[in-house]
Amino acid sequence: MIRILLVDDHPVVREGLRGMLAAEDDLEVVAEAGGAAEAVAAVRAHEPDVVLMDLRMPGGDGVEATSRVLVQRPQTRVVVLTTYDTDADILRAVEAGAAGYLLKDASRAELAQAIRAATRGETVLAPSVAAKLVSRMRSPVELSRREIEVLRLVARGRTNAEIGRELLISEATVKTHLLRAFGKLEVSDRTAAVTAALERGILPSPGG
Repeated sequence: MIRILLVDDHPVVREGLRGMLAAEDDLEVVAEAGGAAEAVAAVRAHEPDVVLMDLRMPGGDGVEATSRVLVQRPQTRVVVLTTYDTDADILRAVEAGAAGYLLKDASRAELAQAIRAATRGETVLAPSVAAKLVSRMRSPVELSRREIEVLRLVARGRTNAEIGRELLISEATVKTHLLRAFGKLEVSDRTAAVTAALERGILPSPGG
């Protein structure tokens, strides 16, 4: 039997997943958790083979919980199961050590197959997620010199007004550069833009 821990902050989602997986003879849900800290504790108590991990939860996100789970029990496979498929979310989960990334519209058969594949040590990705990763590798983002300068100062905690004064441009121009960078990086806020730029190597790492 493959022992499974369900991690999601919505009880109705966990109930639905438990019902789906109950129909599979070789899969057994041994525990549930509603948050990141609870998930780590449940892994320690139940030693599951696979964790189905939601991304957005109270008390820490699924990526943080994935890292903590794998430090504690490296042989456990974590498969992210979420409604979010942004580039930044996918990369963060993979870099944290997730064995797979599925979307919540997956069928019962797809979910069961993914759990079995993860147990075998394979990487499992939803088709749309795999397509995003391939597209990203083929089409690297190119920011202008000014957009990079603006993001570099954002990363240092500067406000738009402070950035404008330092670069001798208007605050409106700073906003324009930021919006263009957001579009290229496929993000919607300053923090996500800096994170994406760091992940892509556009900005140097803080320690670099």
